[in-house]
Amino acid sequence: MKLRYVGESFGVDSLTNGKIYEASIDPSGMYRVIDDSGEDYLYSKENPAPLDGSSRGGRWEIIES
Repeated sequence: MKLRYVGESFGVDSLTNGKIYEASIDPSGMYRVIDDSGEDYLYSKENPAPLDGSSRGGRWEIIES
């Protein structure tokens, strides 16, 4: 699956506004995304944002399912 992140970029190794990422749906119901770090991490489907609250985050657009 391919997702585009739309929102405030955060972290050097996290998510960048407008960038398309490879992802899958985790059994927990979250997206498992290969982010800018090159590693896969879990992100919320509704509001991907850093856990420390340092950014408002954004939303996902499904590019390819």
